[in-house]
Amino acid sequence: MGTIEEGNNNKASQSSQKGLTLCLISAAFFGALGSSFLYGYNLSVVNAPSNYIKAFYNKTWVERYEEPIGPETVTLLWSLTVSIFAIGGLAGTFTVSILIKVFGRKGTLLLNNVNAIIAALLMALGETAGSFEMLIIGRFIIGVDSGIALSVLPMYLGEISPCQIRGSIGQFNSIFICLGVFMGQVLGLPEIFGQESRWNFLFAFLAVPAVLQLCVLPFLPESPRFLLMERRDEARAEKAFQAFLGKKDVSQEIEEVHAEGRTQNTIVAASPLDLFRNRSLRWQVITVVVTMACYQLCGLNAIWYYTNGIFTDAGFKKELIPYITLSTGGIETLAAIVSGLVIERVGRKPLLIFGFCTMAFFFGLLTLFLNLQDRFSWMPYLSFVSILLVIASFCSGPGGIPFILTGELFEQSYRSAAFMIAGTINWLANFAVGLLFPFIQEGLQTYAFLVFVVVCLIGAVFLFFILPETKNKTFVEISQSFAKINNVSDVKPTQEMQDVLSFKPVQEEVNRMGVIEIESSF
Repeated sequence: MGTIEEGNNNKASQSSQKGLTLCLISAAFFGALGSSFLYGYNLSVVNAPSNYIKAFYNKTWVERYEEPIGPETVTLLWSLTVSIFAIGGLAGTFTVSILIKVFGRKGTLLLNNVNAIIAALLMALGETAGSFEMLIIGRFIIGVDSGIALSVLPMYLGEISPCQIRGSIGQFNSIFICLGVFMGQVLGLPEIFGQESRWNFLFAFLAVPAVLQLCVLPFLPESPRFLLMERRDEARAEKAFQAFLGKKDVSQEIEEVHAEGRTQNTIVAASPLDLFRNRSLRWQVITVVVTMACYQLCGLNAIWYYTNGIFTDAGFKKELIPYITLSTGGIETLAAIVSGLVIERVGRKPLLIFGFCTMAFFFGLLTLFLNLQDRFSWMPYLSFVSILLVIASFCSGPGGIPFILTGELFEQSYRSAAFMIAGTINWLANFAVGLLFPFIQEGLQTYAFLVFVVVCLIGAVFLFFILPETKNKTFVEISQSFAKINNVSDVKPTQEMQDVLSFKPVQEEVNRMGVIEIESSF
């Protein structure tokens, strides 16, 4: 028995050592650079040049109509410029299922770079052409790019990664979103592109990550699972496995994917309408809708889109704001990393409730501090700290867990439809925040953030009473957790669930005997 354990330990060690290959790291790095990085960049890039863009709108309006643009029209155009990014994201999400069938995972990512380059040209040349419409259309197209990227990139990374490092490789997606936000803040500094004569270069930069991805990604393999299950190309799939895993014998991985393919052939994928009709899934669907809506409506995007204006209202000197803003991107990145390290220990539900509750608390403090800023010279600094703590609270749970829950609350045949519903809610709510927050801010002034306090508290209360903890639970156990509230007396597991459950006791028995299982890399 000891010999078996020693041999298995050696194999596990070798597998771990071969897990990270140059090919895998390159695919993750350049895949995220031209995809999620651009999404994060576009969340923050509109902050620094906002006043210059509004001045450009006014100048163009005067040249066309020989009169200054009205303040309400400026607000509407600016809100549309910010929020149409989310409408593009929604449109991009709806095209993913068709694109990945025709072009594959890697092919779709490569094709998506065309959107980024076109958007960069439109937004960079809009001022020269005297057309603010080009800027708005460009924002829509880069939104399409982000909608496609945020669906395809996680799929590609998950399919090319060995199981022992799949989570680490998957983190490239969220980390590069944070890095994109931070880069948008850095390039928006007055010393770089945050000037009236250079703001269009902020949008021209969109083409740089896209071109870099176009230069490298074609030389990296397509997803081997896609090649094997959908293209039936075993030769290319074998080469892809060998490149990503760094070993020659990949027969076990190929057979595992074949077995998965045979299983999925017996599963009929459900549509979003099927989810709404299915009584046994009613509260799972409601939970995903509420959680994803709160994810966007809790106020963090309002901070990203309008950071400069928020800090101006808080009383900070105009010349210091671009540098103060940099700290928000750093805090987001740090908090996201910490959350990823503790989620399997703490659980999904506690982190979500804690995140929403602390966000509500710090939004309340921010409102208080903004109302007292004229009485005390040091009050703006407390407002700044409150904003940092709001960001940290968001990234501690609400920033990533809603996407995890969407996959956990549904079995295989319903999962893709669930993600379509979640994506639709995500982008519609994103659009609503970008469009409505300027008007909310004008109407409520320093009390505008109380709206987000209400949203966060609603989310926390709902999750406290409805959401079961999903950590370390099987699909059957999660379904049974919702059985009572769904008024379903008996939840019968699918064959897929039965296979999982029937295997579990055997695995536990083997572990009690002290024998370490040999797992394939995928």
